[in-house]
Amino acid sequence: MAKLKIESENSGAKLKKLCKKVYKLLGQKENLKADLSFVSKERIQRLNNEFRGKDAVTDVLSFPTLDKIKGKVIDKKDCLGELDGKFIHIGSIAICVDRAREQAEEFGHSLERELVYLTLHSLLHLFGYDHETDEDKLEMRALEKTIVKELKLDK
Repeated sequence: MAKLKIESENSGAKLKKLCKKVYKLLGQKENLKADLSFVSKERIQRLNNEFRGKDAVTDVLSFPTLDKIKGKVIDKKDCLGELDGKFIHIGSIAICVDRAREQAEEFGHSLERELVYLTLHSLLHLFGYDHETDEDKLEMRALEKTIVKELKLDK
């Protein structure tokens, strides 16, 4: 059975469940992989400045490796350059745990819930979704809400 795998120093049960939900909801069939790193405020600020030209701390950054895949089922024959063993590498995610902790406190929920949500948000970016236009934002938020509800994170 194909799957979406997150490689991280801490891939907890909720993150594995999240990957299964995203994979299934988006109709994926190949073995997919994303890297997940937890970084300091200083590191995320440097990355944000280097890659987005924004010299500020942010909660999460996504670095997709595939272009124009929104709404598509990824096929290994279409992305041979991104194969990593038996997995197609779809990108990398960097999450600032300190910023996530601050946001969890602001929103009144657990750090774990915030980390899972930020991972979900970033995974959708790796699959080509964004929030640059109002229409895109509505589409991405609808997917997030569906998955949050299915994972029972909204409780």
